[in-house]
Amino acid sequence: MINIFEVLETNKMIEKQNLDVRTITLGINLLDCADSDVNVVAENIYNKITTIAKDLVVTGQEIEREYGIPIVNKRISITPISLVGARACKSPEDYVVLAKALDRAAKKVGVNFIGGYSALVSKGMTKSDEYLIRSIPQAMKETDLICSSVNVGSTKTGINMDAVKLLGEIILETAELTKEQDSIGCAKLVVFCNAPDDNPFMAGAFHGVTEADAIINVGVSGPGVVKSALESVKGADFGTLCETVKKTAFKITRVGQLVAAEASKRLGIPFGIIDLSLAPTPAVGDSIAEIFEVMGLERAGAPGTTAALALLNDQVKKGGVMASSYVGGLSGAFIPVSEDQGMIQAVNEGALTLEKLEAMTCVCSVGLDMIAIPGNTKASTISGILADEMAIGMVNQKTTAVRLIPVIGKDVGETAEFGGLLGYAPVMPVNQFSCDDFINRGGRIPAPIHSFKN
Repeated sequence: MINIFEVLETNKMIEKQNLDVRTITLGINLLDCADSDVNVVAENIYNKITTIAKDLVVTGQEIEREYGIPIVNKRISITPISLVGARACKSPEDYVVLAKALDRAAKKVGVNFIGGYSALVSKGMTKSDEYLIRSIPQAMKETDLICSSVNVGSTKTGINMDAVKLLGEIILETAELTKEQDSIGCAKLVVFCNAPDDNPFMAGAFHGVTEADAIINVGVSGPGVVKSALESVKGADFGTLCETVKKTAFKITRVGQLVAAEASKRLGIPFGIIDLSLAPTPAVGDSIAEIFEVMGLERAGAPGTTAALALLNDQVKKGGVMASSYVGGLSGAFIPVSEDQGMIQAVNEGALTLEKLEAMTCVCSVGLDMIAIPGNTKASTISGILADEMAIGMVNQKTTAVRLIPVIGKDVGETAEFGGLLGYAPVMPVNQFSCDDFINRGGRIPAPIHSFKN
């Protein structure tokens, strides 16, 4: 039973510390929508999504009203579309037809985003995968709610460098086609290593082939709550710091568990996982960087930042696992620059660089996230950054991801405006030394020796 103290404490977290359920994400299997005719596939996809997800948004709103818990987003994730369209799609243009059907379905049911315009190519690309990847720039231009991801590496298979090279070009093309909105198409495109099947967070969400026909995954976020808790133990030792983060993460996860159970019951769809991720927003006080400052760092990026992030990430996971038996997704701490006011300030003051962010990704839950770079950056340089981040994920047996936004027409010191939850970002400098010959080699970087465990 929940006692009155816990009720009051949760209310305080919601009202004063920006605690929210960031998303209820409904995963839908679309494999049975396949057909040899692309227009039939598009119709099947639209019909299935609008049938299964018709009550998702209303149910989320009902839970919000009844429990007083903000549920910021209602989203859908689908089977990677390169699998669904493989039989029908004979060109990138065919995949754009499916993208438009997905966008229409998302708008019909009223969700914020739909993820799964995706391909899984960690060991090699099929023709279908390649068509899907080459369609991404046009799909991002012609839709509003589609999110795309490509998994190019894993600890078990290595890194597909052909895909890495291609995606450097695709990211730049996507930036060019959406340059009127500060290249926002790239903010909805993620490149992964070790992508999880059950991630509820955009832009990397997709419904993995290991999942049931439909599933409810919930993502909870509360950096403001953790910051507030740590302010009460300023000056305490690391043991106390860890206990405080862990206990706070436990409480946050319990809120998500309640929402997940209710959504599952009301929609008649099985509950999958809770993703407890300290994902910031542009709101004041809802920042990972400010947690570092409360820990004792002058700014995010100061010496000690990677250690502070490692501590934070580990204790968040430990607290979450105690609160729910089904913690999954990306659970931990995110460090997206554009969505975190403290991170933006640290970049503007010179405390935080791209190289320091890369070091931090060794211990955070995702990777180089929502980082604006100059629009004249070469495709091979983007591919080199992707390769570095994929290598961190592969060798460390962790999920890493990259959302780079080459902002066409803007350079270092200028600001890219994305709006809403995506926020705004200062354009960061990129190492200008060439990696062309390395990226152009082609082939696959093999898996590390410790991947061989059979």
